[in-house]
Amino acid sequence: MTVFNFLRMATVGLLLALAGPGIAQQAYPSKPIRFISPYAPGAATDAIARLVGQKLNEAWSVPVLVENRAGGNTVIGTEAVARSAPDGHTIVLVGITHVANASLIKTSYDAIKDFATVATVTSNETVLVVHPSVPANTLQEFIALAKSKPGQLNYATSSTAGPTHLPAELFNIVAGIKMQQIPYKGGGPATTDLLGGQVQAMFAIPSNVVDHVKSGRLRA
Repeated sequence: MTVFNFLRMATVGLLLALAGPGIAQQAYPSKPIRFISPYAPGAATDAIARLVGQKLNEAWSVPVLVENRAGGNTVIGTEAVARSAPDGHTIVLVGITHVANASLIKTSYDAIKDFATVATVTSNETVLVVHPSVPANTLQEFIALAKSKPGQLNYATSSTAGPTHLPAELFNIVAGIKMQQIPYKGGGPATTDLLGGQVQAMFAIPSNVVDHVKSGRLRA
């Protein structure tokens, strides 16, 4: 299950409290909001960020500027938020990759201590989709195909240790197969290459692929 968290700097509350009543009584937000999406345009997370940004804009009547900062397994965009002024005017939308990174790689920020959770925005399952050229119409046929071609089937991911990667690795273990991960900077580029047949499969966020499944360009 993918859980996206809407985050802001952990020090915001503390700094406002220490600034005295004059600052505390000022309206928030007092300037445009910088909303970081650490994924490439077209990804499910990016679409959610833009929808949330639009609603925040309507609620606050200030510009909420969504900025794509993809790369580094979401580290580049998240790091930009960690380095920003802790005034509550820079926010980021992240998924489970945010927490997984803390266990896999060294970052300049602390994934827990440097951020405060504002809200859980959405959660969803993933769906296994394949390119129509893959000679398998059922899950059982796909497992049999993968067993006959160990390491030869490639699957796309929107990031490493994220919602499109971990289910695939669990599937490898449970089904006793070996597929090769091809990581991308977001669900959009990953889906594009899957549609083009450059990769054979993907554990995708449903909103990224449902229209392609309905049109027959992908098989679920």
